[in-house]
Amino acid sequence: MADIMKLDGTRALDFDREMVEQAYDRWAPVYDLVFGGVFSKGRKAAIQATNKIGGRVLEVGVGTGISLPQYAPYLRIFGTDSSEAMLQKAKKRVADLHLKNVEGLAVMDAEKLEYPGNFFDVVMAQYVVTAVPNPEVALDEFARVLRPGGELIILTRVSADAGMRRFIEQQLQPVVRRLGFRTAEFAWSRYTRWLAGAKGMELAERRLIPPLGHFSLVRFRKTDMAAAA
Repeated sequence: MADIMKLDGTRALDFDREMVEQAYDRWAPVYDLVFGGVFSKGRKAAIQATNKIGGRVLEVGVGTGISLPQYAPYLRIFGTDSSEAMLQKAKKRVADLHLKNVEGLAVMDAEKLEYPGNFFDVVMAQYVVTAVPNPEVALDEFARVLRPGGELIILTRVSADAGMRRFIEQQLQPVVRRLGFRTAEFAWSRYTRWLAGAKGMELAERRLIPPLGHFSLVRFRKTDMAAAA
């Protein structure tokens, strides 16, 4: 059954995993062409931050694997995605480019990661949070599999809290949800509320990135206190 979301001033909208999976299966053949250039600056910034940390990396929502060649060769990369069609393209990219540092690619639910706790040095999620039915559940999972001292790095669209832009985003919501994402539910206040309730997580950086300044690169760090909790 679909999860029902209620947006201020709008009717209730359903947004379930099957809808998202079908949407991204449709995107698979053209995803790199449509989004490759648009999100390239944000992708580069996020991967640069990941490369500085090093270690074992999980990319949630790895998609077609467009990011995989940009990771430093000394990193150990794992990737998950809910779309089998996307993941097949990622696996082909790994084979064609002989990316030996990619150790595993698997179909997996972002809200139920099949990895032990404290396993990764970096969890990377590019444009994923707005495309899962229960974003806070996914963020909790990302934090769970992250080791103390490691970082959760997300690229995300940040919607407006008020004003004309907020109104426009609400009107667009029923249309774009069928494309596999949402426009109006992700003001920065939602992330700060999650952070306030998360155990052992702190904000390390928030940086605006193109296009249009509506997107952010956000780094959350898991504190050493989390190990003792």
